[in-house]
Amino acid sequence: MYLMTAGGFVLLFGGGEFLVRGAVAISSRLGISPLLVGMTVVAFCTSAPELVVSVQSALAGNPDIAIGNIVGSNIGNIALILGLAALIKPIAVNRASVRPDTIMMLVASAFMLALGFWGMIERWQGLLMVGVLVTYVVIQYRREIKSNSETPNWHAEETEEFRTKLGLTSAVGAVIAGLIALVVGSDLLIGGATSIAALFGVPDAVVGLTVVAVGTSLPELATSVIAAMRGHSDVAVGNVVGSNTFNILSILGITSIITPVSIAESMARVDIPVMLAVAVFASVVLLWRGRFGRLLGGAMFLGYVVYVVSLYAL
Repeated sequence: MYLMTAGGFVLLFGGGEFLVRGAVAISSRLGISPLLVGMTVVAFCTSAPELVVSVQSALAGNPDIAIGNIVGSNIGNIALILGLAALIKPIAVNRASVRPDTIMMLVASAFMLALGFWGMIERWQGLLMVGVLVTYVVIQYRREIKSNSETPNWHAEETEEFRTKLGLTSAVGAVIAGLIALVVGSDLLIGGATSIAALFGVPDAVVGLTVVAVGTSLPELATSVIAAMRGHSDVAVGNVVGSNTFNILSILGITSIITPVSIAESMARVDIPVMLAVAVFASVVLLWRGRFGRLLGGAMFLGYVVYVVSLYAL
């Protein structure tokens, strides 16, 4: 089961990389603008591991893993990934460029909190979430292509991070290989993680919030850390903020459309509020200071470690 879990990590990481690079190459060959690719293709593909795991978990009757995967990924994206990226190299962004997506992340996180109190995510709510996301992307895309501002746009920059010289046939092959790796990796990770949880008596929710969440966030981790090392702060931040919004509105929305998902009371009372608090904290820093220094990054990383330890200690 340990080998299953490790194999799942590897396949999810590799599958996510193949999928997003192949999809970006196909989009480029078709002449789709880098801005639109960054807002849709890159954002969705880097969240593909969360989608596959959450859907399979929900269909298998493990809603705690499905919800925990999304909530844990969002907490980890900010506290773990952004914290690590800032530790490697201080992050500074243009506050005007991050404002729309940051506000949308807050709205999505607050809606997730409301769903937690509701206790159940029905199909109509899933449709509503996907509809809100599509509307937001369309509005933002139209606004940004009409804007004459020279403000950096991280959506287009994200596309450049994943741009390759793959031909169309190779790109299609990469997408297919990525999808296969994601499905197989998801099965291995869920099977291995649940077996380990059963062996040590760890609740499914805790496994979803930690092991599974980290596994499905590997594409975001790699992208943000590499972008930070290259000095591309906007990409590092945009990847995290966009992924958090997509995880809720798209991944959770699609999962609940396929099959309604229940939310455990403990997760609604503790973990979802933690997710919202982390999002609020990051938003205040982004919109007020526009900078994450090494000290703040270290504090965020330490906070994530404390959170994970507390989950297993309680």
